[in-house]
Formats: sequence, structure tokens, C-alpha cells
Amino acid sequence: MTPIGVIESDYPDKFGIPRQPGLAPAARASLVLTPPYDDPLAVRGLDTFSHLWLSFVFHLSPAQAAPEDWSPLVRPPRLGGNARVGVFASRSTHRPNRLGLSLVELLEIDTRRGVRLVLGGCDLVSGTPILDIKPYLPWAEARPEARAGFAPEAPPLLPVTLAPEVETTLAERADGDSLRELIHQVLAQDPRPAYRNGAEERIYGVRLRDVDVRFRAEADPAGDIRLRVVEIVPA
Repeated sequence: MTPIGVIESDYPDKFGIPRQPGLAPAARASLVLTPPYDDPLAVRGLDTFSHLWLSFVFHLSPAQAAPEDWSPLVRPPRLGGNARVGVFASRSTHRPNRLGLSLVELLEIDTRRGVRLVLGGCDLVSGTPILDIKPYLPWAEARPEARAGFAPEAPPLLPVTLAPEVETTLAERADGDSLRELIHQVLAQDPRPAYRNGAEERIYGVRLRDVDVRFRAEADPAGDIRLRVVEIVPA
């Protein structure tokens, strides 16, 4: 298969990316079509759709071993990262073929120089190769009555607080408001490994846009976990 384009997104690194599309609506990305697929005729009529399916390659995931050595079980984060389920009962990145499918919002089509699709709610790391685009049809593909197995609803969100010096840094940036919103939406889903769900002294870092957002998990006076952003530094 030949990629038709590549993603440029708010996520320069795969750590911290929401585990499903649409969970961080503030996330922005562009799908830049590459020659010869950057002909504006190829996207004629696409602007009449609000959402798109993207078929892509998990290019940062290691290739699976030979068929006789592959693992049929994975550890999904929704089960705490400890319980195992079959790979075909999960949406894990570790698959026999590193193919992914993501539903994104189409915000704009820029055809001034080639074709650039501006996307919202994207869950793809920068550099992701895109194999295909298909418009989303809600009357055919939305099934509210469908069973969702071990992931019946969106994951719970954690409170996120920012240190005063972090607020000062954001106030000095032209994109400070949108970056603040993105930080809250990404960290609220707790990007730490699933088995680390308590307070920790350890400092984690998530790269968003051009900064490294450093945070730790702490307990509030009631004992509930919240994430505290302690520093933002250039990535």
C-alpha cells in the first residue's frame, strides 16, 4: 500500500495521545496529501461532510514477529493494563498488521498549495502515514444500541490544576488559551500507564505542540487523585 498523505498534529510524541479519537476536541491536526494524491479534484465534494474515517499505519509501533511467533493476547488500558484479552477484541496498536482507523472532524479544506485537510479531535501522532480517507455516514455507521464490551462508556476524567508559573507561561503565548484547553483535555484522561493510578512523586512529561508539559499525580485533601502541571518547557 502507498500512503496518500501524512499527519501534522499537536502530538509530536505518542505518549499522552488520547486512546480514542474525539476525547480531546481542542487537538488540531492537518492531513497533508502527497503527490500524486494532492490534486484538489480528489477531494471535490468532501466539504459537504463533517467527519471522516482515516485509515492509517501505526508507524511507531514495532512490527509483529513472524506469524508463528505472534501474540494473540494484549493488555488493554481499560482493564487496568493487567488483564489480557484477544488482540482482535481490542483496539491495541500492537496488531498482526499495524493498521488503524480513526474518526475525525473535518474543519477546513485548504487547496491553495496542494491539499491540506484541517482536522479536529485527532488522536494521531505527527508523521502518521494515511492510507485512505472515507466520509462518515451517520445514518449507516452510528449504532447507539451497539454493545461496547469492556469499554461501555468514556473513561472517567481526573481534575487538572496548573501551577501559577505555568499560567504565567501560557499567558505569554499567542496560543495560550487553546494550549491550556488542550492540556486539560489530554491530562484529564490520565496518560500514565494504566497500572499507575495513584499519587506519585514521579514527574511525567507529555509533549504537546512545541512544549514539554511536566506533571505529577497527587492526592487532594479528600484522597482523590488529581494531576498537577508543575512546569512547561520548550520541547
